[in-house]
Amino acid sequence: MAGSLLVSTRKGLFVMTPDGRIERAAFLGEPVNLTGIDPRDGAWYAALDLGHFGTKLHRSDDRGESWAELAVPAYPEGATISAGDGKATQPATLRGIWSLAYGGADQPGRVWAGTVPGGLFRSDDRGESWQLVEGLWDEPSRANWFGGGTDAPSIHSIVVDPRDSKRVFVAVSCGGVWETVDDGATWTVRCSGMSAAYMPPERRDDPTIQDPHHLVSCPAAPDVMWVQHHNGIFVSTDAARSWREVKAEPSSFGFGVVVHPRDPMRAWFVPAIKDERRIPVDGALVVTHTRDGGESFEIQREGLPQTHAYDLVYRHALAIDESGDRLAFGSTTGNVWVTADGGARWQAVSHHLPPVYAVTYA
Repeated sequence: MAGSLLVSTRKGLFVMTPDGRIERAAFLGEPVNLTGIDPRDGAWYAALDLGHFGTKLHRSDDRGESWAELAVPAYPEGATISAGDGKATQPATLRGIWSLAYGGADQPGRVWAGTVPGGLFRSDDRGESWQLVEGLWDEPSRANWFGGGTDAPSIHSIVVDPRDSKRVFVAVSCGGVWETVDDGATWTVRCSGMSAAYMPPERRDDPTIQDPHHLVSCPAAPDVMWVQHHNGIFVSTDAARSWREVKAEPSSFGFGVVVHPRDPMRAWFVPAIKDERRIPVDGALVVTHTRDGGESFEIQREGLPQTHAYDLVYRHALAIDESGDRLAFGSTTGNVWVTADGGARWQAVSHHLPPVYAVTYA
C-alpha cells in the first residue's frame, strides 16, 4: 500500500489509494482531527475529539488493521491558562491534540504532542504515558498567549531537527514560534520579522502574540523554514532566527503549507480570504507554488473548480510525499484532490467525504 493517503475527517479516518479508492475506514462516525505516522517504526497515531467524552488517542502497528487506545496528555492539578491579558485565568484541561511529531533514532519511543490549551507533551514509550514539557509551560510570556482558531492557545506545529533531536521548534496560535536546543529544558521565541496586523500598532511586532498557522522545514535543508501566518507568508533561511515576508496572489492568507523534501526553495499554499469569510478568492480554488524562495509564485488551477468553490483547507489538510511530486489536500466540503506532478495538474478523487481535518501520506 505504498503511497496510501490517510484522510482524517469529522466522521472517521479513511485510508485511500493514490487514485482515491477507499481501502478501509476506522472510527466511523467519530471526529478524527489528526493522524500521524512515525517514520522510524511505521506506527500510525490517530487523535480523536469526542466532545463530551473527551480527547482520545489510538495507535496502530499494522497500518490501520487494528487500533489500541493510548493514554492522553493530562495537565497537572492546579495548572491554569491565561485569557491573554495576563490576569484572567482558568483551569488547564485537555481540549484536543493538534500536532504530533517523532524523535530521532537516538530517542526510541519519543513522541511529541502539541495540545489545546497550549501545552507541549512528550512520551518516551510510544504514547503509553505523557509528561508536560515544563520548560515551555513555565515560560513567563506564556501569559500573553491567546486563542486563534480555538478559544485557547494551541500548539499546532512541531518540527524536530533531523540533525539534532534535542533541537525542536513549535508554533503556537497565538503565541509565536519557539525553539529549544536542550530537549525542552529551555526555550527561545523566534519571531523576528513577523508582524500581527490584528494587534494595536504598538504590539504588532510582539513575538509572543504572533499567529503562525503552520510551520514546516525542509528535511534536506532544515535551516530553511516556512510559516503560513495569519497575516501572510514568511520564510527563514537561518533556522527561524529571522523571517522575511513574501507576497503571493491572489492572497497570502491561508492555513496549510508544505515544502519540497529536497528543494527548500519550493513551497505550496492554498490561499483564501481571511478573517470572517475564509473562502477562496472569487470562488476559485487554487494552489500557489513558489520555486525560488518566495520571490515569485505560480498559480496552479488545472483540475480545480474555478467558480462557486467554497472549500477551506485546514492547516494539516495539505500534504506532500517523500518524492516531492505527489501532493494532496482535502477541504471542509469533503473534497480531496491529488497531483502527481507537483501541482501542474490536480485530480479530484472524492466529493463525498465528511469535512476533512487532515491528510497525510503513509
